[in-house]
Amino acid sequence: MFRNIPVVVKNIIIINVLFWLASQVWPVMYALFGGHYYLSPEFGPWQIITHMFMHASAPNFAHLFFNMYGLFIFGSLLEQVWGPKRFLIYYLVSGIGAFFLHMLINHIEVQQLMAQLGGDAVDYIKMNGLDLINQGQNWSEPAAWGQLNAALHGTIVGASGCVFGVLLAFGLLFPNVELMLLFPPIPIKAKWFVFGYGAIEFFLAMRNAPGDSVAHYAHLGGMLFGYILLKLWQRNGVKLN
Repeated sequence: MFRNIPVVVKNIIIINVLFWLASQVWPVMYALFGGHYYLSPEFGPWQIITHMFMHASAPNFAHLFFNMYGLFIFGSLLEQVWGPKRFLIYYLVSGIGAFFLHMLINHIEVQQLMAQLGGDAVDYIKMNGLDLINQGQNWSEPAAWGQLNAALHGTIVGASGCVFGVLLAFGLLFPNVELMLLFPPIPIKAKWFVFGYGAIEFFLAMRNAPGDSVAHYAHLGGMLFGYILLKLWQRNGVKLN
C-alpha cells in the first residue's frame, strides 16, 4: 500500500517520521526547528518551514500519527488530481499561513499582557522565563506571568495547519464524498465534516481556555490561507477537480 501513495504525500510522511525519531534522540531539535515567537532568542526564520515537520515528543505519538493519517486520507486524492508540484505548493502555503496567523494572534496577546504586567515583570520574564520552559515548568501564579512566558518562549510544532488546509481543499472540491466517522460510526459528507471541524476550531480559539496547548489559530490559518490560494488559482483559470 505504501508504494501506491503519491510521491509528495509519501515523502512528507517519511520526513515527518524521521524528524520525530531524530527529535527523540536530540531534544535540542525543538529549540532549533520548532516555531518560536519572532522576538524570542530561539527564533530563526527557517522555523517558518521547519516547524511543520516537528511534532510533540514521546510518548505523545498521537500528534504525529493523526496528522500523517489525515494527510494520507485527504492529501492522496488531491495530489493525484493536482499533480505533485501544485499539491506541494498548497501544502507549504497552508503551513506557512498557519504559522503567520498563530504569530499574529500571539503578538497581540503578548502586547496586551506586557501592558497589563508592566516593565519590571516583563523584563524578569524575558530574562528567566526561557529557563523555566526548558525545565518543563512555568509560572502558575499570577496567571498572567505564565501566559506571557508561554507566549514569549513557547514552541509551536506540527503539520496540523497544513493538514487543515488539505482538509478544507478536499471538502470544497469533493463536497459530496461520504466519510465514515469513527466516533460515532456514521457517514457524513465531506462538506459538512469540514464545516463542523472548522466551526469547532473557531469556537475553541475564541474560548481560549486556560491550559489549552493546542494552536487553534494555526489550524484556522491553514484553512484560511489554503482557501485564499484556491481562489487565486480559480481566478487564474486553474482546473482544480
